Amino acid sequence: MNDKHRQLAAILVSLEQQMRDMMLWSETMPSIAALSSREPFAIDTLSFEQWLQFIFLPRLQHLVENKAKLPENCAVSPMAEEYFRKRGENSRELIELLVAIDRLLTTNI
Repeated sequence: MNDKHRQLAAILVSLEQQMRDMMLWSETMPSIAALSSREPFAIDTLSFEQWLQFIFLPRLQHLVENKAKLPENCAVSPMAEEYFRKRGENSRELIELLVAIDRLLTTNI
């Protein structure tokens, strides 16, 4: 596992913990149909936090665990900023973790 994989693994652990601390973590998995959305962020079938928990985190965890090639571009934090701004939740720490992922994975930042 290279340094970028290790850094990403640590951020993912922190992201999951932050979501749990914010009570955004669900014990109930969405339906297969909801998880199969083709829309960006599965906006038509999942809430943003569901997308993070059931699609984004597992995909990145899979890449880390398998030492697979990581994406060269990521821009999740702007969606998080928009989503949580509308909800009025204190989400600064969660957004900072997503910014860290964006920076780590995007090679031209």
